[in-house]
Amino acid sequence: MTGIKDVAERAGLSVATVSRALSGKGSVSPASRERARTAASELGFVLSYHASSLASGRTHNVGLVVPSVHRWFFSAVVEGASAALLEAGYDLTLYNIGENAAHRQSVFSDFLLRKRVDAVIAVSLELSESELQQLHAVHRPIVGIGGPLPGASTIRIDDTAIARQATNHLIGLGHTKIAHITGHEAYDQDFHLPGTRRSGFEKAMNDAGCPVRPEWIVSADFTIEGAYAAARQLLAGEERPTAVFAASDEMAIGTILAARDFGLRVPDDISVMGIDGHDLGTVLGLTTIDQDAKGQGALAVHTLLGAITNGTALEAADTQHPTRLVVRTSTAVPPADAG
Repeated sequence: MTGIKDVAERAGLSVATVSRALSGKGSVSPASRERARTAASELGFVLSYHASSLASGRTHNVGLVVPSVHRWFFSAVVEGASAALLEAGYDLTLYNIGENAAHRQSVFSDFLLRKRVDAVIAVSLELSESELQQLHAVHRPIVGIGGPLPGASTIRIDDTAIARQATNHLIGLGHTKIAHITGHEAYDQDFHLPGTRRSGFEKAMNDAGCPVRPEWIVSADFTIEGAYAAARQLLAGEERPTAVFAASDEMAIGTILAARDFGLRVPDDISVMGIDGHDLGTVLGLTTIDQDAKGQGALAVHTLLGAITNGTALEAADTQHPTRLVVRTSTAVPPADAG
């Protein structure tokens, strides 16, 4: 049976160099990497990651924990992380805990402690002190996406600031009658996202001297369907807002669909603004704050792999990921008869 020593002899390289070349780990010159791969191909040799793991103590596997896989933001983060891991030669184990408290407990008290992963990425999960202690106890690097985690490296956006930026975009166009579609209280559990974005909206409105009308703040479940129903109730009132700022792109899309039911033209009759950078935003001409969810997933992977490759402890740093305002056709000046 062909072994790595046979490949090393065929390539004229050391066993260590061949191992690094075939695994993609460590520094190897392009010429040596090509010689190793050519020799392995000629001999029909495939590197055994099981044997490699036994020797190095690494699994070449990263665990990614998400609250849901059917929501756009989480799936986009998974896509970005998965692509970065594939390029690095790593596997991905996905833990979808949903809203089941027992599943969450099993993941953090059992699955992640079996040392079958080299590192952990937690997405939009505000980990408890006991959960963090359990992960730190097995000496696996942790990166959190979505908010600060004590003792762990985190990647997040400034939700308050981008909500203010989105609202100020509408105010800058001349809107003063602005409604806000926020998330239900149930979605305020981890990092308080709906409340944070709502506070940014209210801060921008108050700073501009625009009234915040309680009846124009409605909640939905961060889905297109949920926001569609909420926006229909909002737009059915005697007086309508001239603009709607939704706390997510999916809820902004639901608002656009509801507006069409009432014969309202976007943006001629009503402007709609979102946050996310959803793929459908381009098709619908949605003005949004792009938070680059795929980039956040890739950055988390690169942060982890840097620590794993160098064998160093991961610094507990809080990294703010850049966002950008993307102006499309769903926002414009308010209608002339808006009062």
